[in-house]
Amino acid sequence: MILYPAIDLKDDQAVRLIHGDMNRATVFNDDPAAQAMAFVEAGCDWLHLVDLNGAFAGAPVNAAPVEAILARTRTPAQLGGGIRDMATIERWLGKGLARVILGTVAVENPALVREAARSFPGQIAVGVDARGGRVATKGWAEETEVDATDLARSFEDAGVAAIIYTDINRDGAMQGPNIEATAALARAVSIPVIASGGVSSLDDLRALKSCGAPLDGVISGRALYDGAIDLRAALALMKG
Repeated sequence: MILYPAIDLKDDQAVRLIHGDMNRATVFNDDPAAQAMAFVEAGCDWLHLVDLNGAFAGAPVNAAPVEAILARTRTPAQLGGGIRDMATIERWLGKGLARVILGTVAVENPALVREAARSFPGQIAVGVDARGGRVATKGWAEETEVDATDLARSFEDAGVAAIIYTDINRDGAMQGPNIEATAALARAVSIPVIASGGVSSLDDLRALKSCGAPLDGVISGRALYDGAIDLRAALALMKG
């Protein structure tokens, strides 16, 4: 099971939000590339990047720190936020990203997800961000009536590399992940599922690892910055 340290980018800084609220941001590092290197030096195999401003703007905003991270490290990185057309997908993959995450367009333009997955095998993930089981889009600012599991299932035959499932009400709140919903989603689809939101301890990681569902990985952010989770210990646990 892969552990993805998260670097959420707002105004060129590494931050964490609570419940996705841009007005409740804590700045953890003014130098996101240095933060990325700290994670890499601890032994992580992947990085999870989010352009928070981009998610609201609908286009990349924090390109400079993402490019700085890609220049500093060879560790594979995935990025979500503001990626809503083929030109942006191509541009980011051309700059060295290993994978792009499509969230809002998965709801609004699923044909683009399918086209991208065909054009870039293994490099397209779908972000399923849910509040109360319903998908939220545009930086989680807009609620939809789309069921999270139905959205994930709709891409079963599309060739996407992963589903990144985030429980918005748990994200950044240090209250533990929604293991039941995450496991249910992982059982409902054959696409690899990566859990996100609320991971706050090594016990949370153990619970996800032993939940009985075929989870491919887990994303952790605030707990790593706060010191609630030691990254080296977490990586050892995930690989054990």
